[in-house]
Amino acid sequence: MTIAVSPQALPALVLNADYRPLSYYPLSLWSWQDAIKAVFLDRVHILAEYDHQVSSPSFAMRLPSVVCLKSYVQPSRHPAFTRFNVFLRDRFECQYCGSPDDLTFDHVIPRCCGGQTTWENVVAACSPCNLRKGGKMPRKAGMFPHQKPYHPTVQDLHNNGRLFPPNHLHESWMDYLYWDVELQP
Repeated sequence: MTIAVSPQALPALVLNADYRPLSYYPLSLWSWQDAIKAVFLDRVHILAEYDHQVSSPSFAMRLPSVVCLKSYVQPSRHPAFTRFNVFLRDRFECQYCGSPDDLTFDHVIPRCCGGQTTWENVVAACSPCNLRKGGKMPRKAGMFPHQKPYHPTVQDLHNNGRLFPPNHLHESWMDYLYWDVELQP
């Protein structure tokens, strides 16, 4: 799974004041219009530019390809419990068969048996596996998730997000992406 990014749209990579992307998945991108607006509102520094420019009768400006916020935005310490984040935690794979297709989510301990809708009880599941398991307990269904569901950290989701890069990464972004990854000897 990749995020579709159109190179013709000339998006700007948005970095926090510490020069890290606001998010890796989806990658923090702004339209060129939003980037220009932020420049004029003096909210960002331009770190790299495209060769393309916009102009008016009295002004011309190259489009920003990388911008950095002037004010630091405190990242969330706890990721929101959303369907997308469950899929990201589980790497967009059914936790029963490994399929990336037709994903939904499954309560490991079914709600009819007292299971709750929490990080620790919900996994990504393809529709066929979800239907096959139904409202049965894992032992009765003979279906156990590949990994025990857990409450991920923001770092867990960022690490998994790096596994699914956008279909287009502009060359000017490369110096700012993944620089906080530990180097291999």
